[in-house]
Order: sequence, then C-alpha cells, then structure tokens
Amino acid sequence: MYGCDVASTPKTQKTDASVDDFLDAVEDEARRADCRAIQAMMEKATGEKAAMWGTAIVGFGSYHYVYASGTEGDWPLVGFSPRKRDLSLYLMGGFEEAAPRMKKLGPHKTGKSCLYLKSLDGIDLEVLEGLIGHSITQVRAMYPDDG
Repeated sequence: MYGCDVASTPKTQKTDASVDDFLDAVEDEARRADCRAIQAMMEKATGEKAAMWGTAIVGFGSYHYVYASGTEGDWPLVGFSPRKRDLSLYLMGGFEEAAPRMKKLGPHKTGKSCLYLKSLDGIDLEVLEGLIGHSITQVRAMYPDDG
C-alpha cells in the first residue's frame, strides 16, 4: 500500500488538515480548477467529504486493509494528489477490466492503482466518473465491512 514502510506502519494517515487550504495553495490556476473538479466528482461518487491523508493526498471515505503479511492500515476509498508532473488519482481494482473505457478516457498513464493525468483537458469526464465509481465498487466488494 502507498506510504507504508518496512515496519508495516502506514505513514500516510488521515489528518485534520484543511483540504481547502491545501488546494488553495496549488499555484497553477488551471491545475487548482482541475483539483476542484476531481474533488466534486469524488465527493459525489463516495458521498463523503474530502479529507487530507498525509500532507499531499485528498481522500474520500476509507477502508481498513489487512494483508497476509500482517501489514494493515486504513486508506481512502478513492483519492488524488496534485503532484508536480501529474494529477495522481488513487483508484483501486486495477485498470485491466476497464480497458475499453480507458481507450475513451483521453491522454493518461497508469500505474498499478494510480491514474496519472496532466490535466482534465481532453479527458472524457463521464469516463473518468465511471472509473472512479468502478474503483469504489471494487473496494467495497473487497472490504464489505467498511465505507
């Protein structure tokens, strides 16, 4: 899981820091507007208000995970971060089965559970909303006692 160290203690924890202050500090106006649009999508999809996770992740809802190794912790159902190069969206469940939708999304890159966007320009927002919803469904199916 993101933000975990070798000692199995999650580094990235939910905090009481202000999401508005964090997003207001995004220097680029277009990037800030993209963040606000993603925030609105994720709040609508989860029914949860945004919360800061660590110093740079905006998360929505949460679930508790336990791995076979004994590592456990909490993580947002979905989240994002305005990183230096990209907007990083944290979506679980992988992107393989969403391949047909991914082709319609627009310019992007993916990691195991990350979707990287330069901006929302050229992105099909309906497809993006569908990917966010799919991720939430996957997490809730894997961790039915949470969120």
